[in-house]
Amino acid sequence: MDAARVQRFAANRDRLAALAYRLLGSATDAEDVVQDAFLRWHAADRERIEVPEAWLTKVVTNLALDRLRSAMARRERAAGDWLPEPLLDGDPMLGPADSVEQRESVTLAVLILMERLTPAERAVYVLREAFAYRHAEIAEILDITEAASQQHAHRARRRIGAERVGRQVDHAAARRVVEAFVAAASSGRTERLVALLTDDVTAISDGAGVGSGHKLLRHADPQRIVAALRAAFKPTPAKRRLVGGCPSMYAALVNGSPAIVAAVADRPVGVVVLQVRDDRIAAVCGIAAQSRLGRLTERWRQREHDDPVIESW
Repeated sequence: MDAARVQRFAANRDRLAALAYRLLGSATDAEDVVQDAFLRWHAADRERIEVPEAWLTKVVTNLALDRLRSAMARRERAAGDWLPEPLLDGDPMLGPADSVEQRESVTLAVLILMERLTPAERAVYVLREAFAYRHAEIAEILDITEAASQQHAHRARRRIGAERVGRQVDHAAARRVVEAFVAAASSGRTERLVALLTDDVTAISDGAGVGSGHKLLRHADPQRIVAALRAAFKPTPAKRRLVGGCPSMYAALVNGSPAIVAAVADRPVGVVVLQVRDDRIAAVCGIAAQSRLGRLTERWRQREHDDPVIESW
């Protein structure tokens, strides 16, 4: 492949990766899709490609949809063992974040809600809300009619509902949220934690302290969620053995939301993401599976960090 063609693909790589990540919720799968798209770009007849950016967008979208529709993906996601792969603030795979819609489309809360959508609805939602494609362009990408694209978008918005994130959260605000949450969760005083949570708070985890294995607490008694969170933030010898030491707790921004990163010797062993609504915490998502922390770990080691909220947990 000539250098100009490689450079043309490289100029689109971050955008394509951000698209694939939103469609799949997995940085690992997104990277695989982008690599597959590069191989197709290498093999394609360039004379027949009028607009390379549009061609690449269509290829990546359809490769991602093929993965969503695969039997393995359907079994894994239907079994409830799937959670999105968290990404640190500044990761180019998070993609555009200029508008409210773009920021919302990459939060863990919305990535989880997108599991309610069909692959086609998910693709239309992402292309429309995160990348501002017109319905005529989406119809061309997905080989559907413009009317079908509009219908998919309407159904997707209705199913995802009102998971609004509103204003952007900066690092200082994220640290304040994390400090308040950690202090309340570890204080032993139930009322302090209750005051931080919305009445309809939800909690979900793949084993990062909210239970063993995947667990969702939705529409549960708030006291039950509070009890689970307090138990999660109580250090024990067994938990320390599990993660290989006494982790430090850092405040961070993950997928645009305040988050706690637990790290042992600069190795993240768990992430707890806090979804904020009207200055209260509406959702808590804990992820500890190392298979979901690979990209976050890589980028964590490449940057400096503020002082930990807890030096040794």
